[in-house]
Amino acid sequence: MIHPTAIVDKKAELDSDIHIGPYCTVGPYVRIKKGTKLMSHVVVEGHTEIGEDNVIFPFAVLGAVPQDLKYKGEPTRLVIGKRNSIRESVTLNLGTVQGGGLTQVGDDCLLMAYVHLGHDCIVGNHVILANSVGLAGHVLVHDWATIGGQTGVSQFVRVGAHAYVGGQSGVEKDVPPFSIAVGSRPCNLKGANIVGLRRRGFTAETITKINETIKLWARTDVQKEQCLLEIESQYGEVPEIQQWIGFVRQSESGVVR
Repeated sequence: MIHPTAIVDKKAELDSDIHIGPYCTVGPYVRIKKGTKLMSHVVVEGHTEIGEDNVIFPFAVLGAVPQDLKYKGEPTRLVIGKRNSIRESVTLNLGTVQGGGLTQVGDDCLLMAYVHLGHDCIVGNHVILANSVGLAGHVLVHDWATIGGQTGVSQFVRVGAHAYVGGQSGVEKDVPPFSIAVGSRPCNLKGANIVGLRRRGFTAETITKINETIKLWARTDVQKEQCLLEIESQYGEVPEIQQWIGFVRQSESGVVR
């Protein structure tokens, strides 16, 4: 159903069973798949693809040009997966050529009101971004991560899988998986994301080892490589710890401690 007040370009590719509500605007290079609902006053423009069964609330703007002075009108993209809830006044920008040309949101995410994704951000599956979270360009958020309200994440920073970032934090370094990080300049680790990991079926033994790993890492008086060697020697056989170590070793922005 397309409301008579909606403005939909004839070139847009729309599945037959979508809902476009009052006063929405859909541009010529947009693709919207079945089951998706644009509630009202939603703007979708640029080379934007929206997957199945998403609900997009009023005043969201999807596929606007990047807030990057290097952007010169190239046909970069925004791709949104399935079953996401994109709340009021969310803004998701296109990618840039310099950053790979793609901004992406996975499946089953909740983006609360006033969330902003800058150009070339990649957000995984089952991610929750609370009210007024802002991701600068090139940010990578892994599956099952949660970022609390009014948090800002700097360019090129990664947030690991199952991590939890507390509200009103300022994140300038990578947040390792399975952990809780809180604070602004600096943002510091507070231990394992115990509640989240329990909810997702991690065993008590695994959670304990993750927590001990974070304690070893958080010693700021010990060099990074020495910390990692100790972690490997004590818990290196645990798959989740292997993932944690790999994340830290791949960091280019530094890792919060």
